[in-house]
Formats: sequence, C-alpha cells, structure tokens
Amino acid sequence: MSASELAALETPAWLDTGDNAWQLTAATLVALQSVPGLCVLYAGLVKKKWAINSMFMAFYAFAAVLISWVIWAYKIGFGQYMLPFAGRPGPVLTIQNMMQQSSLPSAGVSQNFPLATMVYFQFVFAAITLVLIAGAYLARMNFLAWMIFVPLWLTFSYCPGAYSLWGGGFLYSLGVMDYSGGYVIHLSSGTAGFVGAWWIGPRLKQDRENFQPNNVLLMMVGAGILWIGWNGFNGGDPYAASPEAGVAVLNTNICTAFSMLTWTMMDIIFYKKPSIIGAINGMITGLVGITPAAGFVAGWGAIIIGFFSGTVPWLSMNIAGKKWRLFTHHVDDCLGITHTHMVTGALGGFLTGLFSTVEGAYGFGILNHGGAMEGNGRQVWVQIVGALFIIGWNVVWTSLIMIFIKYVCRVPLRMTEEQMLIGDDAVHGEEAYCFLDDVDGLVPTQSVEARAALKLDHIHAATDYKGQSILTGQDLESGNGSSSHHPHAKEGNGEQEIKLD
Repeated sequence: MSASELAALETPAWLDTGDNAWQLTAATLVALQSVPGLCVLYAGLVKKKWAINSMFMAFYAFAAVLISWVIWAYKIGFGQYMLPFAGRPGPVLTIQNMMQQSSLPSAGVSQNFPLATMVYFQFVFAAITLVLIAGAYLARMNFLAWMIFVPLWLTFSYCPGAYSLWGGGFLYSLGVMDYSGGYVIHLSSGTAGFVGAWWIGPRLKQDRENFQPNNVLLMMVGAGILWIGWNGFNGGDPYAASPEAGVAVLNTNICTAFSMLTWTMMDIIFYKKPSIIGAINGMITGLVGITPAAGFVAGWGAIIIGFFSGTVPWLSMNIAGKKWRLFTHHVDDCLGITHTHMVTGALGGFLTGLFSTVEGAYGFGILNHGGAMEGNGRQVWVQIVGALFIIGWNVVWTSLIMIFIKYVCRVPLRMTEEQMLIGDDAVHGEEAYCFLDDVDGLVPTQSVEARAALKLDHIHAATDYKGQSILTGQDLESGNGSSSHHPHAKEGNGEQEIKLD
C-alpha cells in the first residue's frame, strides 16, 4: 500500500477521535461492571460455600459471550436484515471488517468510529445481560448446563431483542424507545431469570432459610463499581461525546441516588431499620429504571423515575417475593433478579413513554414527539408493545433452551444433592478465603478438621518404632515428609498421595 493509503487507514476522514476515545472508555466502564463488579458483588452476597461458583458463573459468561459475539452473534443483533427480528449471522474478525466505519445497516445510520469499537461496546452489554441472569440461578445450577446455556441464550434470545429495538428491526421501526437497554438487557435478563429459575428448581431448603451474605464489604465494592460503571452504560449510547451523553450520565446518577434513598426510607418505615443490602437493591433498581430513559427525560423526570424505582420493586420483592406461593415454592430467584430487573425494566420503559422529551429524543438522533407529558399518548402503548414482545420472546426461548439442555443434551440443570450440600469444594475443588484456615482461635470447619486429622495421622505413621520422629522440624510444622511408612501412601512422579479409608 502507498503512504497515502496507509495514512488514510490511520486517520480516515470519517473518524472523530473524541467520539472513538469516549466510546472505548464507556465500553471499558461497562466491562468493569461485570469483571470484577458483579463477580465480587455476587461472591459477597451469597453464602461462603458459593463464593467461587458465583464468581465463576459470571467470569465464564463474560468470556463465552465475547467469542460467540465476534464469530456469529454481533451480526444477528446489528447486521444486515434477515428477519424483522434478526440480522444475518456471520463473523467480524477480518482486519477489513474491524477497521471500517461503524454502521447499523438495517437502521441506516453510521458512527464516527471504527466497527471494532462498536463490536466491543455492544459486546459488554451482551455480556452483562448473561451475568445478570446468573444471579437468579446461583447455588444450584449445574455448571456444565450453564456453559451450554450462555451461547444458546445469547443467540436465540438476546440478539433478536437487540436487533428488534436497536439494530433496525420492527420495534425500532414502530418507535419503541429504549435508550440503553431497559428492555434489551434488564427486562430480558429478569424474564429469563424468572423462567429459568422455575425450570431449574429451588435451592436446598436450608439454603433458602439461611442465605446470609458472607462478605458485605465485598458486596459494597461490587456495588460501587456497578454504580460508577453505569456512567459508561448510559453515557455511551449516543455513540458520540455529545451533550446528550452528559445529560444521560447526570440523569443516571440523579435517579440512582433518589431510588437508593427511597428504598432506604421504605426499609425504615416497614422494618424500622435501614439496611445496606436494601440500599444496594435500591441503587440497582434506580440504575435499571433510568436506563431506558437516560437521555430522553429531564432531571425532574429522573427524580420521578427514581421514586417509582425505589418503591414498586420494593413492594414486589418484599411482599410478592416473600408471600406469594409462586416465589416461595416454585420460582427461587436467588438474588431477586425478577424484581430488580424484570419489574424495574418494564416500569422504566413505561415511564419513558410518559416523561420523554422532544429535545431529548432529538439529541439522541431520532425524530420523536416525546412522551405522554408532551402530548404524545401513542408512545405509552408503543412502550407496552415493546415490553410484551421482550417478555413473550424470552419466556418461550428460555424455556426451549432449558428443555434442549435437559432432554436433548441430557445434561442435568441442577447440581447433585451432594454438590449443593458442600458447595464450591465439591463443584470446583476450591474454597474461598482459604487464608483463614491457619488462623489461631477460629472454630475449624469440618474440612479443616479432616485435614488436621490427616496431618496427625501422617506424623504418627512417620515415627519409628522407638518413638523417634524421622521428620525434620520443618516437616513437623508443615505435615510434609517421607510417606514411605504410611500404610495408605503411594508414590509417583516425585509426589506423595495420601488416601483416607
């Protein structure tokens, strides 16, 4: 290639370096929401025996979605028209693909940054959707079933929703407004969490009755990353470093703060005590509630949405979730994803139809008459149609995928009873907070006691017939040494293995 052609590749005429820099920054903020944000939030919120499994489900989903995304899934969500709800699948891995100008061919719009930037930005949204779903399945879903579920649900459930609303599909043409994923991400993940929890079945009774968080401080770290990362979540969706991006970021924080405060007041009114876990739930519902409306509404609209996102999901979680037989006996949504995402996502989308402004819509790049408060009552029923499609589609496809895994792949959806009793050690052979095992004064767990007994047995077996230890002082301290005198020891490749009868 000539020098001029190479220069055109480096700084093409369509490139806006500010837009590209902001888009990559926003995408990175959203990625941090999943890894480590939700990983550590989940790990702290569950019982100690599920900390590893919870983190790993989120960690696996993040990686598996990316590989699926670049090989076939991105183009289903944002590619050339194939069906009213899906684009034509295909890879986006050639250097020519990645360096060309980003565009949404079915929507007829383009952006001032490369396609590689758009692919990564949309990937982190797809990934966090699967990570959110995991929150409903924790503490009993078979990990192999989860490994199969992730690429299938991404392909048949997430991508059609993304294409229909964002990629130029039929809901986009109808005029449904979803600024940054209230429907595509939160309503779909909440619905899939609800339906999948029914198919998988509930946790063990003892886990449902006592599921105290094992590390509230770790939860708070994850919650903080989630909140601040949402600046990229909503601020990146104008696809430009524009005034609209600033409005979206400010509204996101206003709504989240008001929702958190409202949820805390609800806790004080009904339970007489403020709860940090409740405040985190209120923070999450505020983030979810503002997502479909972030840049469409004024600041007062953000406060109103914050009030409703701090009350309606609170009532759903604390009344329906605790008293309705559907939730107490059949749908065991471990972390309440149904309430914080399904209920709040639908609520936020409906309120968008009420409070969106003409100026906000125009700043986003769409010609729209605003919501009902601007005299456009049509927008309310359009929003309801969009919500019903996302709910219906996800009920059907989440069920079909669960049926496929269980009856066609012959992979159990649930862990075994033994795995659910033991937790991480049985599922992954690892335990969280292993550094606690050697701290003096702690009450030992059964696994610690078993290791201690094995160590003692090892020391006794390594003592000669005169009662003299043949281990060195260092070996006595660590419990290591020659195992040739142990009746159940066997050697191989320079390592000793000791088995318990």
